[in-house]
Amino acid sequence: MDNNPKIAALASRIVESNRPDRPRHSSDDEDDTDRLFAELEEEIENDGDAAMREQGLEVLRREMERMQEMQKSHHGEYTEITDEKEVVRVSAHEPRCVVHFYHTNFKRCEIMDKHLKLLAKKYFSTRFFRVFVENVPWLVERLGIKVLPCVICFVDGVSKERLIGFEQLGNSDKFDTAMLELRLSMCGAVQKTGNNFSMDPVYSVVSARDTGEEDEVFDLDD
Repeated sequence: MDNNPKIAALASRIVESNRPDRPRHSSDDEDDTDRLFAELEEEIENDGDAAMREQGLEVLRREMERMQEMQKSHHGEYTEITDEKEVVRVSAHEPRCVVHFYHTNFKRCEIMDKHLKLLAKKYFSTRFFRVFVENVPWLVERLGIKVLPCVICFVDGVSKERLIGFEQLGNSDKFDTAMLELRLSMCGAVQKTGNNFSMDPVYSVVSARDTGEEDEVFDLDD
């Protein structure tokens, strides 16, 4: 991003425009994007500094291309990846990535999904997605994932944080999204703007019950 404050401010409006929860002027995302670019381009062209105009237009074009590429890669969405190789590729190549390893029919995995979906809309620059553990047995074994839900944060392809169950979120089903947001920001997985092996992995799935009973154990081989 350019150091010129005005150019940076204009370019940041492109990022803001790509948030899925933003107000829409039309049902066509491409129309909205083209309209915004035209508005920003006009603002820059009206500037009296010729060098700033040229530099600003180039920055806007680069930023627009980058945002469009990120949209194609499902930034701003909370999606699911089913292919193990694709999970590895995305987590290795995205600058910031939050991955939820889940299993079906477990309430706490569903609760985590709801929070991550909200944050995916808020933090366009971070890729958020979930992975069904039975689809990625090699990766689950490689990462030593035992307890679900499990959220792993990657920054530049390196694992920076691992949230296991809700222990780091107050150990309550009713934790605030802000608490999860704080944990993700502390490891750099989101940025606010203005491994063990086991041949037979057994998943100790954190129960949603507050009964004091032992955690349920879910064995994929059963």
